[in-house]
Amino acid sequence: MTLTRRQQIILERLRAQAESGEPPPTLDELCALLGLKSRGSLHRQVQALVEAGLVEPMRGQRRGVRLVPQPQADNYLPLLGKIAAGRPIEALANPEPIEVPSPLRTSRPCYVLKVEGESMREAGILDGDYVVIEQRDTANDGEIVVALIRGEEATLKRIVQRSDRVILYPENSALSAQEYRPEEVQIQGVLVGQMRVYR
Repeated sequence: MTLTRRQQIILERLRAQAESGEPPPTLDELCALLGLKSRGSLHRQVQALVEAGLVEPMRGQRRGVRLVPQPQADNYLPLLGKIAAGRPIEALANPEPIEVPSPLRTSRPCYVLKVEGESMREAGILDGDYVVIEQRDTANDGEIVVALIRGEEATLKRIVQRSDRVILYPENSALSAQEYRPEEVQIQGVLVGQMRVYR
């Protein structure tokens, strides 16, 4: 949204007073700030900011409007695409940010993938879930990892590593474990969080 000069002035005043701990300006104060003689003209400016999701009415109070809390950038991780067993990650051309609560991620670089398929359902990871992956190239036995197979296909599986082989276990009793030579498997990250939308 492109703000008009008056809308920008309103936002700047609301931000300045919020940062200083002062209450938001009254409608009369905003009118005076903008050099407006009537609240009717002010209403048009404020309504545009409400529709843009930048301010909200203070219902039941005479103060008028206040800033809408904006999500912090550090609450977001890149949604890189979809992951399904036996297929490459379906990468998004333009990774979109997705909000991830801090308890679901670590202090290391993380990213999000959307799960397709039922290969991990007995671990509670269902089709359509979002998994938070800590980006690293090593894992402990028993961790759920994003594994790249032969540089071509990525899968989400529980890993067990031996000197001569790597075993990737699905969490679905209808499916079998997959065995590979160590050089055929590249770990791309480890599962650290999970999100689900109910609708």
